[in-house]
Amino acid sequence: MKPIIGVTSNLDDHTLSVSMDNIHSLLNAGAVPVVVPNLLDDEKVEKLAETLDGLLLTGGGDIDPTLFGEEPHQKLGSICPERDVFEISMIQKVLARNKPILAICRGCQVLSIALGGDMYQDIFSQIGVPLLQHGQKAPRWHATHFVNVKRDSLLHKVTGMQSFKVNSYHHQAVRKMPENFEVCAEASDGVIEAFESTKHRFALGVQWHPECMTQKNDDPSNAIFDAFVKACSQ
Repeated sequence: MKPIIGVTSNLDDHTLSVSMDNIHSLLNAGAVPVVVPNLLDDEKVEKLAETLDGLLLTGGGDIDPTLFGEEPHQKLGSICPERDVFEISMIQKVLARNKPILAICRGCQVLSIALGGDMYQDIFSQIGVPLLQHGQKAPRWHATHFVNVKRDSLLHKVTGMQSFKVNSYHHQAVRKMPENFEVCAEASDGVIEAFESTKHRFALGVQWHPECMTQKNDDPSNAIFDAFVKACSQ
């Protein structure tokens, strides 16, 4: 039976939206994707976590820094409080059931916040070293910089590679790891590009957008979605 996977969505002016790249990537990997609204009723969130086989945390806007004990940085972009609250609650409930999570870009940042980690509000002004171009000026499917993958990590086992190229569209990044998680990929400038759980059977956050690269049959991107959907099927 094909797994049913919840897909988080943007909320703007009472309209939910999600990139079809997320939907196609899940469909091609054999899943049934379901776009989920930003529910604020705890009982309904609990029911949703119980019903789904896995959760895809998609990209989007910035995250409210007060959720990890900071005041807003001057470079902070637009935030969606309802989405932040829903996704944090959903993450906690899904992982409490040991169900798989794949978290992309904003998703990997909110995954960290939900579990007690923190993040840079703006890497370009808060990291004191020269950085790569993390907001690429190229098509979204095009890979522009390398990531170095930790040997024997989940990401290494899934992709079979210790280095590969990714796309890059972010000005925020995870900083402190949550408990029971570890960094599994970094860019050459030291920015955390992926992290994973050492406790749960599949919880992986990636800073890039593999859903945009599956349309060009990018091997690491396809492997990530295939492994995620397989985990959701078990």
